[in-house]
Amino acid sequence: MPKPYRYIGGDHSNLTTGWSTSLIEPLPSETPVRNLNSPDLQPSPQTHPQEVDPLYLFACHLEWEQREEPSAAWELVAAAQSSHGDTRAHARALLASSHHLGGLGAGSGCATKRKRSAAMETSMNAPYGLDIIDNCVECTNTNAGFFCGFSHSALQSLNQVSHRSILPAGAILFVEGQSPRGMFILCSGKVNLSTTSREGKILILKTAAAGEALGLSASISGTGYESTAETATPCQLNYVDRKHFLELMQSQCEVGMRTAQSLSRDFQSAYRDIHDLVLTRSSAGKLARLLLSHSPTQGVEAAETRIHSSMTHEEMAQRIGSSRETVTRLLGDLRKKQLIRLDGPTLVIRDRTALEALAV
Repeated sequence: MPKPYRYIGGDHSNLTTGWSTSLIEPLPSETPVRNLNSPDLQPSPQTHPQEVDPLYLFACHLEWEQREEPSAAWELVAAAQSSHGDTRAHARALLASSHHLGGLGAGSGCATKRKRSAAMETSMNAPYGLDIIDNCVECTNTNAGFFCGFSHSALQSLNQVSHRSILPAGAILFVEGQSPRGMFILCSGKVNLSTTSREGKILILKTAAAGEALGLSASISGTGYESTAETATPCQLNYVDRKHFLELMQSQCEVGMRTAQSLSRDFQSAYRDIHDLVLTRSSAGKLARLLLSHSPTQGVEAAETRIHSSMTHEEMAQRIGSSRETVTRLLGDLRKKQLIRLDGPTLVIRDRTALEALAV
């Protein structure tokens, strides 16, 4: 088991992740080694509330890449969720360049995975409860409107150049401004697309669902990714590097047509989002529109509409360009007006008509 390390390049006593990482000074042998699988070593979104030295993050990156030290990886993951903009950007860029992510992002390309025997595959449990799809041609999850809804020949071509992976929630696919290495097809799960201001304020632009293509525009134009993509739930993704995707578009006309349709939908969605964010007069109206967008479209004539969503107040604020405190206050006002109520973790819309009037 590798020895734990202490970083001596600066004072990082304010870090609260519960472990230390370094490339310089090993601890004495009598120092007890903490169990890296202990629950108290898991990072939280509040980790690294202040700026972390970029050199320290780079040291963690090297320790993870060269020694495969889990504690160093957790340091990067925790810093990637920091409330400090520069720290978050540095950590996400390092995570995106890691070869441990199979080349997903700014890394050195997709690593070729070893093939396992069929007996081993059938005996393994699917991670995160996802149905693992190893062959695009045999996929049964494709629905109408999926980007990958190609003919048999096109699917065979896609299958030859794509690389499948399973990622947990909180994984970074690519970072805003990063040079495009390729595009992703979301087979299952949800991915948040966000942008960040210089002050570190996050705005969630969209939550992509299964069947959507991510990083498509940047992969075609060769310019930097327009947003940061982070998995909101465990996901299965198909990664196609930029070179192979452009060749696929040239050889398969239906791939080019589906790409144009996907970009057109993204273009129209961007216009609707601009209208909602800019022309809606108040934060209360934006919040009302957000709640309505997450409510089911069927059965709207019912007296009450239940919203089953795991969005926190912080995430709601990031979606409407406001602060968490403002969202908390606005939700309280809506409850006092009896427009909504809380039933445990479920939000119930009591007066949909009034909420729609507020969202105009």
